[in-house]
Amino acid sequence: MRLGVLDVGSNTVHLQVVDTSPGARPNPTFNYKEELRLTQYLSEDNFISDEGIEKLRSSIKRALEQSASVQTQELLPFATSALREAQNGNQIIEAINKDFHIDLQVLSGEEEAKLTFLAARRWFGWSSGRLLVIDIGGGSLEMAAGVDESPEIATSLILGAARLTKDFLRGDPYTDKSIRAMRDHIEDKLEQILPSLVKHQQSDRAIATSKTLRTLARLCGDWFDGNGNNISIEAIRKVSAKLSEMTTDERSKLPGVSENRASQIVAGAFVAESVMRNLNLKQMEICPWALREGVVLKWMDWMEA
Repeated sequence: MRLGVLDVGSNTVHLQVVDTSPGARPNPTFNYKEELRLTQYLSEDNFISDEGIEKLRSSIKRALEQSASVQTQELLPFATSALREAQNGNQIIEAINKDFHIDLQVLSGEEEAKLTFLAARRWFGWSSGRLLVIDIGGGSLEMAAGVDESPEIATSLILGAARLTKDFLRGDPYTDKSIRAMRDHIEDKLEQILPSLVKHQQSDRAIATSKTLRTLARLCGDWFDGNGNNISIEAIRKVSAKLSEMTTDERSKLPGVSENRASQIVAGAFVAESVMRNLNLKQMEICPWALREGVVLKWMDWMEA
């Protein structure tokens, strides 16, 4: 079966098409992605502007045209933090579903964490033991931990790299004052959930997913240690400090850092550093599968059942 996953995220509208069948590994056959940065169109009272809505609709329309061009048989569209948190998110989604004849569903933060955990579990297998999975998106941070395919704990915080950049960081390079304010905010939010996560500090493996963390792993490997497949606490401390001293243009010239990511990679680095420090994690391993693969795997499990 040719299955399409349409991910309407805080940074991008991303269509991933896979060929799969019950019990088979999803085989990617086609990708289409547009940079949208939907969080840039959020007002102070958390409404997405008319310009943002129009750009979102245009991106979805083009993604659907691409899906039809590669003869996708089934489409699984979902939205994450930006639309989930927006005051007018429900109205926007209702209009999109009516006009484009799709069933765009908003995932809760907990659902995101659970699906990402499922993808990591399938990638690393049962022999990997207890997993702690961390995902830094554009709008939110998800964490989940457990020994089975369903995590024992799954949580989400509004600590996405794009959202933090928009709300806190000022100047170019970013000012020390704005970075301190952002770091204090990250610490305050993490403190709310640390009691429920402390017992998972001794997980057998700490797993990192998402484009932000993959980019940071590459920088850790290029600059300090590792091979691009892991992030050590020593390296992320150095990387976050070094990135914060650079201009956006300088960061955009780094390997693996797109123009869009150049502005928000600093926030992502400080979130990663704070999570690792507070949970006493010495290292995180990169998992190439994340939320979209989790959506595919969950749907295929349902079909097989």
